[in-house]
Amino acid sequence: MPLIDVIIPAYNEEQSIGKVLAEIPAGLVREVIVVDNNSSDQTGTVARAAGATVLREPRPGYGYACLAGMARCYARPAAEQPDIIVFLDGDHSDYPEEMPLLLAPILRGEADMVIGSRALGEREAGSMMPQQIFGNWLATNLLRKLYGASFTDLGPFRAIRASALTRIGMQDTTYGWTVEMQLKAAKLKIPSTEVAVRYRRRIGTSKVSGTVRGTLGAGYKILWTIFRYL
Repeated sequence: MPLIDVIIPAYNEEQSIGKVLAEIPAGLVREVIVVDNNSSDQTGTVARAAGATVLREPRPGYGYACLAGMARCYARPAAEQPDIIVFLDGDHSDYPEEMPLLLAPILRGEADMVIGSRALGEREAGSMMPQQIFGNWLATNLLRKLYGASFTDLGPFRAIRASALTRIGMQDTTYGWTVEMQLKAAKLKIPSTEVAVRYRRRIGTSKVSGTVRGTLGAGYKILWTIFRYL
């Protein structure tokens, strides 16, 4: 059985993180790492009580949190390195119980990276704002035209072989994280695919789509990242 670790970046998600952790299929993963991204609430305390390994990353930024989780994975001895790493949001918008769907193409040897596509799956009304839907459409079309990458979504719920993630060499520290992974995978010709996943309204207010500043900041960073690597 492959060693599977889960990384969950979380900022002020004390109301949702316990639900997310409870819905990860029992016995499927070795370690769940919640990266408390400088939360001002009890996110870390709740996650630790639910059995997760909790890291504190004081620098605000989605990418910073993911990189901190990766550093934890890769700090293990060689024989204990993970085979697959799953990324999952801590706001309860994803369905953790669908993790086997993302892992299946990797376990069958059909792909090294799998994106959970909200565009292909069922979305609860109001789970994605119009600007998110348009932004995903624009970004994935640019990825297709500029990099030959066939994606329909920049969804945060994803699984990737640890060896492929190392090859990609992730650098982004904020909103460009997901698109950086996908465009670099395309440039490196890492076998990738998508599976349809469900998506629901998050618990609490989004730090990105819930504010004008967050929406504009994320949109700018995603587009900047796409053109940066041409």
